Formats: sequence, C-alpha cells, structure tokens
Amino acid sequence: MTRYLVQRTFPDGLHVPITDRGAEGLAGIIDRNAAQGVTWVQSFVTDDKATTFCVYDGPNPEAVRAAAEANGLPVDAITEVRVLDPYFYH
Repeated sequence: MTRYLVQRTFPDGLHVPITDRGAEGLAGIIDRNAAQGVTWVQSFVTDDKATTFCVYDGPNPEAVRAAAEANGLPVDAITEVRVLDPYFYH
C-alpha cells in the first residue's frame, strides 16, 4: 500500500468534540475511508486548527481524494511519501 500526505485547510478551524459524538464522527470517517480501500494513519493539526497534515495508506491518490469527498473533507494537496527513519543509519 502506498502512503500519502494530505494537506487540508479549514478556514474556520477544525473542531472535533472530545465526546461520544466526536468519536462516532471519526468512526464514520474510518468506515467511509475503508470503502475506498484507504486507511487513516494519523493527523497533525496546526495550533490555530486551520491546517491539517494527514497520513493515509491507499491504493492511489484518486482513492484518497474519493474518501475525502465521501467524508466532506477539503483537499489542498495529496503527496506520495516514504518514511525516512533517522535511526535506521545507526
């Protein structure tokens, strides 16, 4: 599976409630991603919550974009990435 970094902009900020409702919302995203063969690995959010950088595994960029559309999420850029582990060389 190929790994992708997805950058998103949320002009009003990303707000996920830390409640059962928030957990249910994220579970729905995971399910809709799976329908496209996409796995959400993790996300990084800027302090102002306006930009996210999300790591996904998926078959191709089109599947990652389709999953985002199914979830109503914006996509600014999708970049194929590889892991560079600085400890690998020691």
